[in-house]
Amino acid sequence: MEKEKFIMTIDEGTTSLRTLIVNRKGEIVVTSQKEFTQIFPESGWVEHDASEIWGAQKATIKEAKRLARIKSTDIEAIGITNQRETIVLWDKETGLPVYNAIVWQDTRTKDYCNELIKAGHSEMIREKTGLVINPYFSGTKIKWILENVESAKRSLERKTLLAGTMDSWLIWKFTNGKVHATDYSNASRTLLFNIKEGKWDKEILDLLGIPEYILPEVKSSSTKYGDVNPLIFSRNAKGIVPITGVIGDQQSALFGQMAVKYGDVKNTYGTGNFTLVNTGNKLMYSKNNLLSTIAWKIGDEEIVYAIEGSVFIAGAAIQWLRDGMKIIYDAKECDLLTSFVKDDAQKIYFVPSLVGLGAPYWDTTSRGAIFGIERGTKREHLVKATLEAIAFQSYDLITTMEKDINAKITTIKVDGGATASNYLMQFQSSILDKEIVRPKNTETTAMGAAYMAGLATGFWKSIEDIKKIAKVDKIFNPKMEKEVVDEKIEAWKDAVQRTRGWLK
Repeated sequence: MEKEKFIMTIDEGTTSLRTLIVNRKGEIVVTSQKEFTQIFPESGWVEHDASEIWGAQKATIKEAKRLARIKSTDIEAIGITNQRETIVLWDKETGLPVYNAIVWQDTRTKDYCNELIKAGHSEMIREKTGLVINPYFSGTKIKWILENVESAKRSLERKTLLAGTMDSWLIWKFTNGKVHATDYSNASRTLLFNIKEGKWDKEILDLLGIPEYILPEVKSSSTKYGDVNPLIFSRNAKGIVPITGVIGDQQSALFGQMAVKYGDVKNTYGTGNFTLVNTGNKLMYSKNNLLSTIAWKIGDEEIVYAIEGSVFIAGAAIQWLRDGMKIIYDAKECDLLTSFVKDDAQKIYFVPSLVGLGAPYWDTTSRGAIFGIERGTKREHLVKATLEAIAFQSYDLITTMEKDINAKITTIKVDGGATASNYLMQFQSSILDKEIVRPKNTETTAMGAAYMAGLATGFWKSIEDIKKIAKVDKIFNPKMEKEVVDEKIEAWKDAVQRTRGWLK
């Protein structure tokens, strides 16, 4: 009898990272997770220590193997999914970062982005990359490091500097410096990649002063990248384990949900909220401030595209209630506290633009605000308003998407940590007037990378095989009167408008 094999998935997120072991039935056998340090050197700056991330990732790999009681020879392949726009630059001789990784939430390059916009580069960059000029994306972060970090300048002079999103950093470390690569989905989030031609764009690189040779090779999301250094698993590891799946976290969730047809939509409730609609092999441009992006490329097949809307603060707002305001001890309390609010007499609205507003507003000068506070306001009112704010932001994205694809969306597939909140899911269904489908396995971000890795090796033979193992946990349908929904949406839009341009 053939010994059971597994896929190992690396899920490198914004606030924590994990290693998951997945079996052929698409079940997660074990998960090992570690949080890592969030660094805030100045207002609007957000950084990570890439070396800390690598050390923590190795620790979760060893723990996951131990918990699953498996050896490296039991691992068929590794899939990697990651926070996408976060960028790190390192020296290939020392193997060390020249500066902390600059996180996607970081807004330090907003003035330079405004200069690019004023100089008239918006349309060219949007046409080539599908993106808007914004500090969110990696390109201007690379430029900032090249111009402001002495060790980066020295490495550049020696031609030993490398740059990449977090998947590239992990691939390079996994392969002991033998492979410097990324996939199409991650490359499409850098502001440097021509998504029509499928290559780094020389005009944009020259504009930003970034040499192409420091950037990774771009490969399919489901293909062989390289073999993992066996010492990462253990001193006595014997198996050769390939990396065969790499995909950015939001595209990974789209694939993990099996939203593989034109018009399929998924919404991930993570640190931020990310909504993607699959547009197939057709590159469609948003007329409403959403992004066009590469969803994935499998083997030698054509590129699959998507339209995406990004909310910067979603689950992070709950984290702020816990760590910043200290009014909850655990995110699991949110539904219970919300149930204490028996009526809507207090109309509390929270706009969680703690690092500015993402799509469809793209306002880096907005800041968070709570409206409607009274003498009788309690913490449960704020908790309820926070859950509702997450849903309102998704409402803005999804109704905008319907305009872009000129079609009504009827079903939203959801995933991410905040989907555990039944209140949030029911509220989301009601204000959108749409069916919300929550899968039994909400770890669809990790599963997307696992599926990509497994397809490349034949662990799963086809997408149709994968569809057969996906299971639904719960379906939410609208329950709120239209008049009530309209009133709430109008109040939300008013609240958002009042936060716009605050830093100006």
